Amino acid sequence: MPCVKFSDHEERLSGSEREEDEDDVEAALKKEVGQIRASTEQKLRRESGANNVVFIRTRGIEPESLVHHILKDMHATKKKKTRVILRMLPISGTCKAFMEDMKKYTETFFEPWFKAPNKGTFQIVYKARNNSHMSREEVIKELAGIVGSLNPENKVDLNNPQYTIVVEIIKSVCCLSVVRDYVLFRKYNLQEVVKSNKEDTQQNSSSLTEEQNSKVVKPETEEEEKSSKEVKQENKNQGEIEAEPKGNDVLTV
Repeated sequence: MPCVKFSDHEERLSGSEREEDEDDVEAALKKEVGQIRASTEQKLRRESGANNVVFIRTRGIEPESLVHHILKDMHATKKKKTRVILRMLPISGTCKAFMEDMKKYTETFFEPWFKAPNKGTFQIVYKARNNSHMSREEVIKELAGIVGSLNPENKVDLNNPQYTIVVEIIKSVCCLSVVRDYVLFRKYNLQEVVKSNKEDTQQNSSSLTEEQNSKVVKPETEEEEKSSKEVKQENKNQGEIEAEPKGNDVLTV
């Protein structure tokens, strides 16, 4: 067979081409890994279909335990650890957002907390997003009746209940959970739970002083009284809008 000899220039050129091929392969692998990772993250972080609400899936740990641990740590240390998350709520079960479906599902869903011999005081908090066919009063009445039927010793307590039943309606899906320390952890609000008792006392004192001052000054005529009420209502509404914290709700499932 004939012997072919390459020049040094040709050898260098082929070596350079081999390096470029290797770089191309490495770049392609990195791109593919990045796409796989992005696809995985997208599956784990699911959009809810409602504004400012995001679902996060947990693995190997119950969402109630995870969220309670986070809030307990923030409540004890008073260290703010997030700027954009307003509330974090665990979601333990879901069903269709129709009354009959909810009644059928919660009859078994509530058993670990409320079926005899288990018992406890409770309250129900309800919020609906992108849904207009559900009635807040009807949902609370029906679910409270189911809790009572599981054990007559279950009692409603709106001040400091042992358990809080969280009902979050998003479009046609009902998200449910039963949480502890809902009042202590400021309705699971990550911005409020880190505030000290001193800050709360100052805020309550300021609100009380303003209320007392508003009662002292009385308009002289009915027309002035009507005008004063309208101004107070407008200021109240404006204050509620300004006091509404900005942030996102995170539902942990």
